[in-house]
Amino acid sequence: MLKELNVENYALIDRLNISFSDGMSIITGETGAGKSILLGALSLVLGGRADFNVLKNATRNCIVEGIFRIEGYGLESFLAENDIDYEQDLIIRRTINPAGKSRAFINDTPVNAAIIKDISHRLLDIHSQHQNLLLSSSKFQLSVIDAVTDFENLKNEYLEYFNQYKAEEKKLEDLLARSAKAKADYDYIKFQFEQLQEANLKADEQNDLEIEIQELSNVEEIKSGYEKLTALLSNEETSVINMLKEAENILTRLSKVHLLSNDLFVRLKNILVEIKDVGEDANHINDSLEVNPERLDVVENRLNVIYNLQQKHRVATISELLDIQDNYGNSLSEIENFDEMISKTQKSVSDNLVKIKELSKQISVLRQKTIPEVEKHVSMLLKSLGMPNIVFKVELIYSEHFSSDGADSVTFLFSANKDMPPKEISKVASGGEMSRLMLALKSLLVKGTNLPTIIFDEIDTGVSGEVADKMGNIIKNLSEKAQVINITHLPQVASKGDAHYLVYKEDTATATYTKVRKLDNNERILEIAKMLSGSKITDAAIEHAKELRNE
Repeated sequence: MLKELNVENYALIDRLNISFSDGMSIITGETGAGKSILLGALSLVLGGRADFNVLKNATRNCIVEGIFRIEGYGLESFLAENDIDYEQDLIIRRTINPAGKSRAFINDTPVNAAIIKDISHRLLDIHSQHQNLLLSSSKFQLSVIDAVTDFENLKNEYLEYFNQYKAEEKKLEDLLARSAKAKADYDYIKFQFEQLQEANLKADEQNDLEIEIQELSNVEEIKSGYEKLTALLSNEETSVINMLKEAENILTRLSKVHLLSNDLFVRLKNILVEIKDVGEDANHINDSLEVNPERLDVVENRLNVIYNLQQKHRVATISELLDIQDNYGNSLSEIENFDEMISKTQKSVSDNLVKIKELSKQISVLRQKTIPEVEKHVSMLLKSLGMPNIVFKVELIYSEHFSSDGADSVTFLFSANKDMPPKEISKVASGGEMSRLMLALKSLLVKGTNLPTIIFDEIDTGVSGEVADKMGNIIKNLSEKAQVINITHLPQVASKGDAHYLVYKEDTATATYTKVRKLDNNERILEIAKMLSGSKITDAAIEHAKELRNE
């Protein structure tokens, strides 16, 4: 149930705190006093669209907070799934800053508006006057039947198969589209794959080939360089090795007369060995090199194949070409397997369709069994509300047009007069009749959905006198099953509340504010008397108000 509503800087409200209790709470006030502002603030708590224009003071945040007692309503798993701590009192808060940015919190955990909307449907239902238009909606009419039909497990099973059916149906549609496109591209993909496959690419060959072609293209220059190096080191009389040998001889003689020359001798000896090795290696490399125009042609041709493929596919490495080759290969395999995949998916669609047909028929049978109860309940209430000749019928039509609700469509048929056959509600019901009919249906919804709180916004519009009194009794009875907050202009209804709140405007020198206060018993008598007689309260109106309260 809704325990508390706190509003700050919203429309004409500066600061407001309202505490609600169990049972039936009445909200009254002059037209334009701000009752709709309260509902607007509450709609923010329930995930409604945030708008910068609602800020009374454009330099301050707007804050709207609802506190709900949720013990016993089975919300633990929902909160756990959304990483929200469970408390017996659930706090939903919305803020709008001066820049127009909105934030939402549940128990101080930031959440998005979708989560707020999801949980709000489990906490509270607001019936505003425009909701009478829902009576023309087949989906709403079906929800009324479902609210009092005991088939939750069956409907959940149906929904599971229906979701599988829709997923497989979408998968089949996708496969067929991909198959048609792939088959149109088959020859192209096959040519590209075979061209890459015939190239017999290897991941590391490009680097080796580029090194080899550089050598083959410059082999004469390389050989000439090695020949000069070899001659410089050892082949000529003035070679480096000969000069080092002469230096070695000098150090040999010096070592006999100067001990420090021994270290130099060892170092020079090592240098001489290293240079001899360099010369021998250079000579060996030179001998291994040969001019080979045939091999040069082979390497050039191979690199041209690689470069052309890289340019064609807009890549820089053989590894990327091999990835493209694999992708083409996978595409060919997929195309060749499309028929099998399509066949399997078609079977899955067909199997799920058989199952949802079976389950939807079971659901339809249960709904059909529920209809007499709905017709009886609604007819009885409407007759008690001053419609003795009411005929209310529910027409259920089964068709194989499946939705998440099954395969049924529902039409409510209505007649308030003896000589008029029942027709669709939207075509024959007046405003007052729509209000009474909606109240009867809402009483079914409250009974079937175990909803904690329902708010009626002038659901009694278009009725008066004895009918208004009976509507008040029905609303009062509803408050035994759920918390009811009722906005009304009718004294007969207002008198039946367990608590009464007055919405009024207060003017200061600079601004107008909407305020709300809870009335004590004497104040309630005066407010009801005012609703009976107008701004001038008579003694007769006060006595009548007392009688209504006593009743």
